[in-house]
Amino acid sequence: MKNIAVGLVGGGFMGKAHSLAYSAVNMFFWPSDFQPVKHSIAEATTELAEHAATRFGFQHSTDDWRELVDNPDIDVIDIATPNNTHAEIAIAALEAGKHVICEKPLALTTDEAKDMVKAADSSGLVNMVAFNYRRTPAVTLAKKYIEEGAIGDVLNFRGTYLQDWSADPNSPLSWRFQKSVAGSGAIGDILTHVLDMARYLVGEVDEVNALTQHIITERPTQASGVDSLGTVKGGTDTPMAPVDVEDEVLSLLKFANGAVGSVEATRNAWGRNNFLTFEIHGTEGSLYFNYENRDELQVCFRSDGDDRRGFRTVYTGPAHPNGHALWPIPALGIGYGETKIIEAHDLFQAIVTGDGVRPDFADGLQVALIDDAIQSSANSGQWTSVARVNRDTGEVE
Repeated sequence: MKNIAVGLVGGGFMGKAHSLAYSAVNMFFWPSDFQPVKHSIAEATTELAEHAATRFGFQHSTDDWRELVDNPDIDVIDIATPNNTHAEIAIAALEAGKHVICEKPLALTTDEAKDMVKAADSSGLVNMVAFNYRRTPAVTLAKKYIEEGAIGDVLNFRGTYLQDWSADPNSPLSWRFQKSVAGSGAIGDILTHVLDMARYLVGEVDEVNALTQHIITERPTQASGVDSLGTVKGGTDTPMAPVDVEDEVLSLLKFANGAVGSVEATRNAWGRNNFLTFEIHGTEGSLYFNYENRDELQVCFRSDGDDRRGFRTVYTGPAHPNGHALWPIPALGIGYGETKIIEAHDLFQAIVTGDGVRPDFADGLQVALIDDAIQSSANSGQWTSVARVNRDTGEVE
């Protein structure tokens, strides 16, 4: 069994999710060829780093992520920090001979994402962007049905990601509302997950036609560095600061294989918590998924017959992708943690075998190119072509 030492940069919500996965992955996927070692964690201050190490079970802590990159005992750098730090950390880690997993979106800008892909290609090391929602077993099952031809040729994809955690204008000014840190708003933060689903399930996007809305133009500043995601409200005397990113985006899509579709994302949808959905129509059937009901895939097949046609529920379990490693019967409950556990397994298995893993940095760059096209279309009001990453060369064509 190979020990794989992890250096985690970032001790917030995503750091917690990743740490949980490293602790649990071999409890689920066993026997295993690897043993994750939670070696070191880096945070913005010594105090935050020490707290995170104690809480998440890391052996060492530091207020300088470069110590993790320079440490020869660390095999993997895990980047769970705001978007404007991704490129610098990832490129330094790859150049130092470390495998890298990076949270989405891949980078602050497309140019940074291109540099990350070049560094990854030059290194020959495992690189992964953490679009963990595609590892929900029901989503992987949808992929299996599509590849088997169970719904025929895909005609249409409809995807949404609707949230309400920031619908209240008194929610504080998270870094997610600042272009200099996040790069974009609803597009980079949540639409990227929908676009990853679309590419994973249907294929590459050729053209987009989009519009965006900037709904809330200022928010109360935060008193601490903790990203509270709307759980703490500003008072009447709290200083205000501008919001300079979009709150909502809608786009039509044309896929390379002839399918069409639409995607929508907003953080201002009262009553929607984590409403990540897709509905896919094909010549032989349809699929529907809602992440708020993670165990369920709704299916309807043309072959069902006129007297019984309609959506029915398949509850994921041991008979479905990765189900053997999770729970012994269907519908016991799949959570956010399980998607991260599967993600961690696939990352470490790729390191052991030397094989690639998807989605990788090139996938992250491709999503960034779609993001750029959506932003451009929203500005022009016109259909806009999407540039394409050549996976053999890493170049954008």
